[in-house]
Amino acid sequence: MRKVEIIERMEITGISSTGKAVGRKDDHVIFVNQGAPGDFIDVKIIGREKKYLVGHPIFFHKKSIYRTAPLCEHFGVCGGCKWQHLNYAAQLRFKAQQVRENLRKISKMKLPEAEPILGSVETDHYRNKLEYTFSNKKWLTQEEIQTKRIINKNALGFHIPKMFDKILDINYCHLQPNPSNAIRLALKNFSNAQNLTFFDIRKQKGLLRNLIIRTTTTQETMVIVQFGEANQEKIKKVMQFLSKQFPKLSSLLYLVNLKKNETIYDQHITTYRGKDFIIEKIGDLRFKIGPKSFFQTNPTQAYELYKKILAFAGLKGNELVFDLYSGTGTIANFIAKNCRKVIGIESVPEAVEDARANSKLNKINNTAFYAGDIKDMLSGSFIKVHGRPELIITDPPRMGMHQNVIKALIHLNPERIVYVSCNPATQARDMELMSEHYEAIKTQPIDMFPHTQHIENIVLLKSKQYVQ
Repeated sequence: MRKVEIIERMEITGISSTGKAVGRKDDHVIFVNQGAPGDFIDVKIIGREKKYLVGHPIFFHKKSIYRTAPLCEHFGVCGGCKWQHLNYAAQLRFKAQQVRENLRKISKMKLPEAEPILGSVETDHYRNKLEYTFSNKKWLTQEEIQTKRIINKNALGFHIPKMFDKILDINYCHLQPNPSNAIRLALKNFSNAQNLTFFDIRKQKGLLRNLIIRTTTTQETMVIVQFGEANQEKIKKVMQFLSKQFPKLSSLLYLVNLKKNETIYDQHITTYRGKDFIIEKIGDLRFKIGPKSFFQTNPTQAYELYKKILAFAGLKGNELVFDLYSGTGTIANFIAKNCRKVIGIESVPEAVEDARANSKLNKINNTAFYAGDIKDMLSGSFIKVHGRPELIITDPPRMGMHQNVIKALIHLNPERIVYVSCNPATQARDMELMSEHYEAIKTQPIDMFPHTQHIENIVLLKSKQYVQ
């Protein structure tokens, strides 16, 4: 049996980009779950890598001034909301620091003074989408193991980190507004009462597989139930229950998924009742959200994000703008009235169709959206047809932009680039590749995801050699 290793009276000195607290003992860097800068703790080592150790606090000699009581009963077991033990002011401080450090160390650009981080208007019940998994292998908490009162091992909740087959049964989640919790609990209780089978991911069998709930600030709700068996009699029983129990649902959908993964993008989705979409409103614009649509998960804060993007863009009304990684066209449609034309480029054809529909819904006539690989689309022939943009807005996924996209941007040489990122490290890496040709004018961190380590950042870049 391996000897338990305890490190005594270690000070937590910082927070890493992964969200874990950091301390040092002798020559070791130690990442600590649920730690806070200023803690003096005894740490039990639970993992060992080549360059660092992983630990968990077992005794507090002194608690950090940044600590607060976690809101959620599932904190520390659930994989989400890892910063609930930090007060919100501290969260914002550490997120702004994360942005500054990444840009300073990686970008090789002279940086302006950052705008103060913009905190989220709402710090709980802010998400408009949650995805729950059914499982017949409920994760047992220490309390449940000790009391030995577990009879039903069915669960409807979230994956335990790094355990694909273990699901934490959720009593109440503070991330999404009602009726999210009510729907999940009612469906779980009904399914247990009816002896319906919860999915076994190892055996790939079971009726109930996945539940997606989408809500909007306009009080519309979409529910998508994913079944793992094509048993129409039992499917009908579940859908009838939800329809009767929640008559105000705007959109009630289902699908039968016999694949090994839970992704729905390649699946046919059936509308059981209501519409096959819901409507969200941002500012004075309306956006159509289907079951497969991507949409910002914090809509109230998305409005603040888009206003900052518009401010950074500095549009005068006569510009051609390219919106890269345009998704369902939210940014393009939001800025359209402030410029001559916006052209959105997105790799997912379904998102392009959504973007066009959103322009039509809002009677916007100066947008155009194209599907394709961005590094291929920014070619000479595309520019010859559509013109050279004065401004490019780019909002890539966490991995950042492909090097060939960056080369194309440098070749196009727009006067300004507004770079929106959910990963300051890859944003800074891309800035470094553009540092000979562009300079940073403004930076603005925005918190879209309270109680997590994630942070959004906007950078305004200006060409050093722009030629009209």
